Amino acid sequence: MRSHVLIVLLCLAAFAPALYADEIFLTNGDKLTGKIVHLIDEKLIFKSDLVGTVTVNMSDIQTFNSDAPIKVHLSDGTVINQKILNSKPGQFAIADSETLKAQEFALPTIVSINPPQKPKEKWSGDITAGLTSTHGNTRTDTQNISVNLKRRTEKDRSMFSGDYIKGRQEDPDTGDKKTTEDSWRGKVKYDYFFSKKIYGYLDGRYEKDSIANLDRRVMVGSGGGYQWVETPDLNFSTEAGLASLYEKFDNQTESNSEISGQAGYYLDKKLTKAFKFIHDLTYYPSLGDPADYYLTSTAELRASVTDRMFTSFKIILDYDATPARNTDKTDLKYIFGLGWSF
Repeated sequence: MRSHVLIVLLCLAAFAPALYADEIFLTNGDKLTGKIVHLIDEKLIFKSDLVGTVTVNMSDIQTFNSDAPIKVHLSDGTVINQKILNSKPGQFAIADSETLKAQEFALPTIVSINPPQKPKEKWSGDITAGLTSTHGNTRTDTQNISVNLKRRTEKDRSMFSGDYIKGRQEDPDTGDKKTTEDSWRGKVKYDYFFSKKIYGYLDGRYEKDSIANLDRRVMVGSGGGYQWVETPDLNFSTEAGLASLYEKFDNQTESNSEISGQAGYYLDKKLTKAFKFIHDLTYYPSLGDPADYYLTSTAELRASVTDRMFTSFKIILDYDATPARNTDKTDLKYIFGLGWSF
């Protein structure tokens, strides 16, 4: 008698996975038994008892059921977290706790099943610093530092960038030190995506350059943009809008304040495994006089040293059609540095 009982228990244990398992009924008449892992982008990941982990297109599923509660997200925002019952072709069902009857739903209304938790979006960026010092017939010292920060979520993007350059040259005869470069600039920008491609933006810039007699330049703008490409190896976007531009020069008592247009683009491209190119340009034409405009552009080439460390060569171009008195319209800066990304 005991041997008979033992045999029955062993049989039940052997068939338990088949009795308690998720089931998928396919449109071709086949059935898979196992465990539903998750469904994302109309692809169902399923651990089958016979063939292992498989991917099933949602269009190939007739109906399905589960032996335990699973989390089903529907297109109308409803989230179901209970056992699923198989139903008619193209549908699934759940037991209504109030009516004790099956409540049916169409399979196409499913957005995801057991979606993996999205990682929390974090700030990323890099910091670059450089130092040049010469001693001999001439004595010069130049320091620079650049910072870039970025945070990208499904719906928006926040960015901050800044550059600072300070340079001095010593007269070998008198020992007096003359400032040859003293400038800094900062930019903040916020993009809100209405779709995967179209976004609206708000941005602000602040610039100061003692050599160019620029006490301050402040620009605040808004408009719309289009993200043509956004991948780990290539990013390209264009945008246009309006901006408020304010300029104050050290050698002039009057200041300049006006409304201007704003148009530009941003590009970064991974050229090879080790090299990356970054380029942006923004153009501010005065609405009152198109011949009066300000243009700023940056081009940078990076070469990876390690996974985190890189060398950088950057060119900053500023062109002001109406600069301070006795200063050039074009201002070029060449910056070398060693950077660290995080």
